[in-house]
Amino acid sequence: MVKSGAAARDLREAQPGGRYGEAAKMLSSQEGNSFADLLATHAEAVISAWTDEVAHSLRGRLSHAELQRQVTELQKGFQSALFGGALDLADDAAAELRAQLSELSSLRARQGFSANETAVSVFTLKDAILRVVNTDDAGSLRDYVSFSTFIDRAALFTFDSYVRVREELIADQAEQLLELSTPVVKLWEGVVAVPLVGTLDSARAQVVMERLLQSLVDTGSPYAIIDITGVPAVDTQVAQHILKTVVAARLMGADCIISGIRPQIAQTIVALGIEFGDIATKASLADALRYVLKLTGTTKRQER
Repeated sequence: MVKSGAAARDLREAQPGGRYGEAAKMLSSQEGNSFADLLATHAEAVISAWTDEVAHSLRGRLSHAELQRQVTELQKGFQSALFGGALDLADDAAAELRAQLSELSSLRARQGFSANETAVSVFTLKDAILRVVNTDDAGSLRDYVSFSTFIDRAALFTFDSYVRVREELIADQAEQLLELSTPVVKLWEGVVAVPLVGTLDSARAQVVMERLLQSLVDTGSPYAIIDITGVPAVDTQVAQHILKTVVAARLMGADCIISGIRPQIAQTIVALGIEFGDIATKASLADALRYVLKLTGTTKRQER
């Protein structure tokens, strides 16, 4: 949910010269009271018409009962804000309404609705109000224009809230995918492996290091294989990330073997002058596992 303070700051950008330009016109006290009275007097008709308009825009993707519940809560939110003296959506009296709009945006974003569908759910309040406004009266029409401005502000606020929620969702999903793309698997007693696939950037390298070190602690494994068969290219930056991971593992008391050194990668490493020092490297994961098992067998024979 968007905090009212942050929401108010966003809305102040809508003042003349801000993001929303002319939409920044505030209601007068008389217009605010008139709007509130209209919503209260024609509450049932407005809710019914508004629900129908939203249902049409969403094409049956939400049940009529759920839509009516959401619309009823919003209608009460608008009415309460206006009766509380709110003449602009950024006013303190409209804090609860802003919270409701933010909650609607968050819910729709998580349900997979578009930003347009979410904003239209608020914009359609204008159509619902037009059904109960006396269109033959010039004063009523002028008030309706002012009401529409207030509703436009609410819809734009809803749009902005939706975008923020979607950005947060995308960031969370990217983090989850990052974790899924860097598994640490136990190949043998005392041997874990990290099969890397795709580009290895700084953020992913940090996740690889953290997961590997945690796995070494959990399993007590003295050997770790870092397999780069699925890494499309190895440059200086990628090599540095791998070396840092190896050094960190050594500090935990584990030896690392790098596998997946294809001919093209070997040539690139030589051309770049990258030095792996005394770190063991193998052409394939199978070769690395055989090498580790040999070391393990030798150690056991020596202990005997």
